[in-house]
Amino acid sequence: MDVPDVVVVGAGIVGASVAYHLARVGARVVLIDKALPATGVTGDSFAWIGGPGGADRPDASSPLRRSALADHRRLEGELQVPVRWTGSLLWDEDSVAEGRTLAPHERVIDAAEVARLEPRLREPPARALHTTTDGAVDPVVLTSALGRAAVEHGAELAVGVGVTRLRREGPAVVGVDTSRGFIAAETVVLAAGVEVPLLCAPLSVNLPVVPSPAVLLRFAAEAGLVRTLVKSPEIEVRQASDDVLLATAEYSGEVGPEDLMRTGEQTVARIRRLFRDADDVRLLGVRVGMRPMPADGLPIIGPLPGVDGVYVAVMHAGVTLAPAVGRLVAQEIVGGEDADELRGLRPVRFA
Repeated sequence: MDVPDVVVVGAGIVGASVAYHLARVGARVVLIDKALPATGVTGDSFAWIGGPGGADRPDASSPLRRSALADHRRLEGELQVPVRWTGSLLWDEDSVAEGRTLAPHERVIDAAEVARLEPRLREPPARALHTTTDGAVDPVVLTSALGRAAVEHGAELAVGVGVTRLRREGPAVVGVDTSRGFIAAETVVLAAGVEVPLLCAPLSVNLPVVPSPAVLLRFAAEAGLVRTLVKSPEIEVRQASDDVLLATAEYSGEVGPEDLMRTGEQTVARIRRLFRDADDVRLLGVRVGMRPMPADGLPIIGPLPGVDGVYVAVMHAGVTLAPAVGRLVAQEIVGGEDADELRGLRPVRFA
């Protein structure tokens, strides 16, 4: 029986992108998940796609983030999954501060221009940061498309398969033990978000990744109520489809349905304060997603130190970064070529 080149653990958007890009360049891939694709934190994502801004302080992730938009546009063509390239509007103090460094795709606009872009705002701010290149995507649709395309290129997708441990023989991991038995592999890619540290711990490798809760709310709303990606001091909101709005809220300790319903009602009130013609906005659902947050806030991408055969891909802003990460991981695993964009993001920094 042939041993797969790669087992990818986790069928969220990062794992699905890795599997697709690996299969596309000829690797034999098995993509496994204990649930259906995109039913974890990917499905709870606000899915705002943006690159670095002019005022963002450069860090080790900047080269990767600079390629994010181009890779999304590439996937948009390859998979025919549309991105809503609406641009974004922000008007917190930092975004409109005098002397703020602007990137070529950013501009500070006045109230009249804000009103042109968002005509239903009750009180357009005097100044707002307009980022023309930002967009949003349906993360579940994109993840499903990546999984299908991976299968079309020869990958195997196995759902309902829980990984119990990484099997190690000598200095190398040789595959994964699962709820359905052992799956051998030359390389195991861990793209399972907050579960990655648990899988690495028996190998005496500590990856400091913690779950960071975020609240995602879905509303029925009149088409066109929100036209861009809006981030005001009160709320972050966008149109998900013609008659559905998405919004995010800071997690404030919600532990049950009553708490979540209260947060939903408060968010409805914020939307109605912000926009005219919003009286018919109706809450459809509230979910709490556990984002994988590395201790230093930077993605963790690369071979696991001290153990052969394991490659890690865990990060926040997974929807934004997944297309670029998938391409670069395939370049490294199949092509044997180190990616400059990932140089400062290796797991070895925590060793």
